[in-house]
Amino acid sequence: MLKAFADALQSGAIRVIDLSQTLHARTPIIPLPPQYGQTAPFRLEEISNFDERGPAWYWNNISCGEHTGTHFDAPIHWITGRDYPNNATDTIDVQKLIAPACVIDVSAEVRESADYLLTIERVEQWEAEHGRIPAGSWVLMRTDWSQRTDPDAFLNVKEDGAHTPGGHPDLPNFLAREREVIGWGTEGVGTDAGQAYAFAQPFPCHSNMHGNNKFGLASLVNLDKLPATGALLITPPLKIRRGSGSPCRVLALVEAAIGHV
Repeated sequence: MLKAFADALQSGAIRVIDLSQTLHARTPIIPLPPQYGQTAPFRLEEISNFDERGPAWYWNNISCGEHTGTHFDAPIHWITGRDYPNNATDTIDVQKLIAPACVIDVSAEVRESADYLLTIERVEQWEAEHGRIPAGSWVLMRTDWSQRTDPDAFLNVKEDGAHTPGGHPDLPNFLAREREVIGWGTEGVGTDAGQAYAFAQPFPCHSNMHGNNKFGLASLVNLDKLPATGALLITPPLKIRRGSGSPCRVLALVEAAIGHV
C-alpha cells in the first residue's frame, strides 16, 4: 500500500499543493486591543552567510508568535479546551495530523461582503451536492481572501475592528458535534470572523471548536486549487512543549485527475 502511494507521488498521479504563506517580516498577525499581550512579528536574524561569521554555512535565528502566518491551533489555545488531555502541540496524537478535507467555496459570497458568515444551511446545501461531511475531516472555508497580498488589505481593520469572513456562530458546534470534524480552517488571519469579538458568544470558532477538542488552521492559501472533496491534509505543528499552536507547512495531497491546475 505504501509503495503504491510512493509510486503515485513519484509519477505525479498524486499532486502536492502547498497551502502555506511564506513567513517574512510583514506576515500579517492578529492585532489585539492594547490592554492585552501582543504576538511578536516574524523576525529573521542572520547568523552567518558564507562570511567571517561562518565561511562554509548560511543560517539564521528566527522568532515569532505561535500563531503567525499559516498556523495550527491546538485545543489548549482557548480556555474552553485547556483541560483536555493531550491537547497541546507536543502531545496531540500524530494519527490526527493527516486527515481528509472538505472545501466549501464561498468566494463569490465573500466578494459581495467581507463580513460573510458561513451558515449551517449553506453547509447543508454543499452536502446536498457533494455528500455528507465525513467524520474526522477538516472543513476548509474557501474565500479567496488569501489573494489579498497587501497586509493591510488582508487584515482589513476599520474603526470598529477587522472585517473578514468566517463561520456563523451556530456553525462550530454543528461541525464538531453533528459532523464530528477534526478541525476548521480558513484563509483569514484567524479561524473566527473579523467581527467575532462582538458576537453574543465572542469568538465562537475558537470557543466551540477547541471546547470540543478540535483543531484550527488559519491563514491558508491556494484553497482554489483543491477539489471540494478528495484532498488529504498533512498538518503537523512544531512539537513545542505545551504549545498552543505553531506556524505550519500545511500540505494537501490530491489526485491529479481531480485537482485544479
